[in-house]
Amino acid sequence: MEPKVYIDGELYPKSEAKISVFDHGLLYGDGVFEGIRIYSGRIFRFKAHIDRLYDSAKSIGLAIPLSRSRMDEAVVDTVRANGFRDAYIRLVVTRGVGDLGLDPKKCKIGSVIIIVDKIQLYPEELYRQGIKVITAATRRVSPDMFSPMAKSLNYLNNILAKMEANQAGCPESLMLNAQGLVAECTADNIFLVKHGELLTPAPEHAILLGVTRAVAMELARSLGINVRELPVTRHDVYLADECFLTGTGAELVPVVALDERLIGNGKPGPLTGKLRKEFSKLRETEGEDLFAG
Repeated sequence: MEPKVYIDGELYPKSEAKISVFDHGLLYGDGVFEGIRIYSGRIFRFKAHIDRLYDSAKSIGLAIPLSRSRMDEAVVDTVRANGFRDAYIRLVVTRGVGDLGLDPKKCKIGSVIIIVDKIQLYPEELYRQGIKVITAATRRVSPDMFSPMAKSLNYLNNILAKMEANQAGCPESLMLNAQGLVAECTADNIFLVKHGELLTPAPEHAILLGVTRAVAMELARSLGINVRELPVTRHDVYLADECFLTGTGAELVPVVALDERLIGNGKPGPLTGKLRKEFSKLRETEGEDLFAG
């Protein structure tokens, strides 16, 4: 079955889903988005994602043309129309159609796009074996230039770092902030385990406040693990007992080496394994089954 794509109130087959070449999302990366997962017919952390979407839009002065309740309905209706019980939602809001000039005032109304399809960022064996990561030369955009907490459509900064990973034969790159501290990877937040504690870069260090990041911290605390947000250096990563990444697409993926230095014993660690198991249990039961009854 060909997936159906929601564009401004209408559903189109994937092969027929189109936007204007004058849309500012295409011309200038002018818009915001969310990646959301569906597990067993349940939209995972739906409210948290929609909250962040509207926060991101407010941050860049973008008026979303749907109310919160109507946005919720549009997403649920699109999920049901596609019939996938396990899938990925890409929810995009652009500034809308304007002209070839930069002025956002030329865009009369924003555009809402909802895509529901399958996703797999990493093959299953990498979750068992762990991934190797390099440090990118490309630095994370500084918060005094543009807040990384606004999840905008302009991902060129991340894409350049991803290209470095590709060139090195690694699936991911670690990005540093302007001060040389660890920020995040190109599409994931990073966590370290050291002496039984869970460590992660603090919000002020040029990171996106990931929804899965928050889940990992909640799960760790429920297991009695102390969680600290603090400045993190590459030295800290090299000497960590364990390391893993979190993201909506990636979920929780172990990291076993950075810049050819093994992390711990070079294998996914036990605390990472515990959190992955707890995450798997949570995702299968949290939220309403949209296909029940």
